[in-house]
Amino acid sequence: MYVNDDQSIYVADQDNHRIVKWKLGAKSGKVVAGGHGEGNGTHQLKLPYDVIVDKERENLIICDWGNKRVVRWSRRNGTSGETIISNIDCRGLTMDESGSLYVVDYGNDEVRRYRRGESQKTVVAGGNGRGSGLGQFSSPYFVYIDEDHSVYVSDWGNDRVMKWKEGAKQGIVVAGGQGRGDDLSQLAGPLGIVVDQVGTVYVADQWNNRIMRWPKVATQGSVIAGGNGGGQQPNQFVYPIGISFDRHGNLYVADKWNYRVQKFSVEQTTNE
Repeated sequence: MYVNDDQSIYVADQDNHRIVKWKLGAKSGKVVAGGHGEGNGTHQLKLPYDVIVDKERENLIICDWGNKRVVRWSRRNGTSGETIISNIDCRGLTMDESGSLYVVDYGNDEVRRYRRGESQKTVVAGGNGRGSGLGQFSSPYFVYIDEDHSVYVSDWGNDRVMKWKEGAKQGIVVAGGQGRGDDLSQLAGPLGIVVDQVGTVYVADQWNNRIMRWPKVATQGSVIAGGNGGGQQPNQFVYPIGISFDRHGNLYVADKWNYRVQKFSVEQTTNE
C-alpha cells in the first residue's frame, strides 16, 4: 500500500492480480495496473506484493512477486508495464529522494539497491545467508529508508525490525528480537514498517493483530491500533500487512483478511 500526497491510496490487490487506486472519499477504486487476470504478459500481474509511486517520473513501481520481477507502470493511463528487474523474489520496495530503488529479495534474505539509470545491484543489508545473526535475515518482507540512507527491514522470521546504517556490515535491532510473543517487548511476524523523523519505528505486528510504536532505543513498544484480538470490528485486524502515513499524520493499515484499508488518527512523536 502507498498513500500519495493527495491522500489517494494505491493498493496491491494481490489475489486479484492488480493495483487499485482509491481517491480520497471515493466509494470504489480504479484499476491502474494489471486487472487482466493472472499471467506474465506485459499487461498482467501475478500476485503483486507491494507498490510505490515514483513521483518524479510519474510511474508506479510494483513488486510483481508471482512473476519474480519488478515492473514499472506509467501512472498516466498506462496499459502495460515494463520489467526493470528480473529473477527476484521481491516482497517489498521503497525509493529514496535521489531515485535509488531498494528492493527486498526474500529468497536471498537481502536488500538490494539499484541507483536510478543503473541495472547493477548493490546489497545494502543482509546477503549473508539465512539466520538470526546481526548480519543476517530470515524471510525479510518490507523495507523503509530514512533521510540518512539507513535501511530498516522487517525481519519476519526473526520477529524483529533491523536497522542497517549506510555502509554497515551488520544491523541493530530496533524493535522486537525477544522471541515470538505478544508482550510489549516482542513481535510476532512483523510486516509493514514506517520510521518517522525522530527514529520512532511503527510496525504491523501480524500475528498479534496490532500496530506497534517503538521509540528510538526503547526496549519495548506500545500498541497504537488493534491489539484486541483478531476480528472485524473497527478496533481489530486480521493479518495487518501494510502501513503508511499521509502528510496529515493519519495512519493507514492494510487489513488483509478483512479485505479493507483502515484509517486511524494517532498521536505523533516529536523531538521533545
